[in-house]
Amino acid sequence: MTTPFEHNEECMGTVFVFRGRSPLDQAETQVALTRACAILHQADQIFSLYKPESPLSRLARGEASVADLPPVVSEIWDECERVEKLTDGWFKAFTPQNTFDPSGLVKTWAAAKAAIHLQHVGIEDFTVNAGGDVLLSDGLTVKEDWRIGISRPVSIASPDAGVLAVFDLAGTDYRAVATSGSAERGSHIWNPKFDAQPNELLQVSVFSHDLVTADVWATASFAEGVRSIERLNRQQGIEALFVLADQSLAATDGLAALFAKNS
Repeated sequence: MTTPFEHNEECMGTVFVFRGRSPLDQAETQVALTRACAILHQADQIFSLYKPESPLSRLARGEASVADLPPVVSEIWDECERVEKLTDGWFKAFTPQNTFDPSGLVKTWAAAKAAIHLQHVGIEDFTVNAGGDVLLSDGLTVKEDWRIGISRPVSIASPDAGVLAVFDLAGTDYRAVATSGSAERGSHIWNPKFDAQPNELLQVSVFSHDLVTADVWATASFAEGVRSIERLNRQQGIEALFVLADQSLAATDGLAALFAKNS
């Protein structure tokens, strides 16, 4: 017998949604969810630049070095350096003002850590929606949970929300999708190479085996633009859907295989 659950947690300026079925009883399941969400809040306490006394705010003000801060800051710093090299500099954790801001990675990193906690206590059948970035556990038992809908970007030119496309990840190695764009939140992703080419994209959704990888490539690809398709086609286990400013679509070579069949 399993316990169905759905839990919404406000953190990092967004909402994390945990949904699934647990082999634990209701009280034990709630304890597991509470501890998973504590991981999110701990990450926010450390990495938020909106909290004046957070370790990252102290670093930004020059009051401390990375070595003075909790070891996880150094871990994330190193991870950001790794993915900057991986993406040829299109993912960068420093703002134009040279402030270390790993928010393009920390949200999904924390969500993945929370998911690992649930798995460690025996909850294997669940999904996590981290403000629109979705992680699927290996143990999903409901067919519909393997299907992920990509929202249509909302813009002035196209104000209607809705589902752009549905993808079926059952039987594949893909477990995560992350979306980056400017249609809803405005221009919050900067061009780390400061070139003059205008960004012709509204949205990029990247599918991968893990949530952080999907998030990093979504951010990097949105910054680089539609020309990043060629780069993504060279990456193993990555597919992506691009929405251009004129509402047309572009995609990596293998994306079509993930479209959900009408059944």
